[in-house]
Amino acid sequence: MLTVYTKDYCPYCVKAKALLSSLGATFEEVDITNSPDTIMELVKKSGMRTVPQIFMWDECLGGYDSIAALHADGKLLEKIGL
Repeated sequence: MLTVYTKDYCPYCVKAKALLSSLGATFEEVDITNSPDTIMELVKKSGMRTVPQIFMWDECLGGYDSIAALHADGKLLEKIGL
């Protein structure tokens, strides 16, 4: 399951969702804009305080720059099971 944690004012979140959608990926978006508890859970889980944070099951794929780099290397589709 692909999950994208976002905030409503984040341009990189928009880019990440657009990239995933353009590849035909389905994902669950979790908006954490007003959810400090979820933000702290993500910091513990990934070590990152920024969004987007993209997870495939329990594996953190990183943010937009990370998935864009995986895509450029031809590895993103495999990582997300497409």
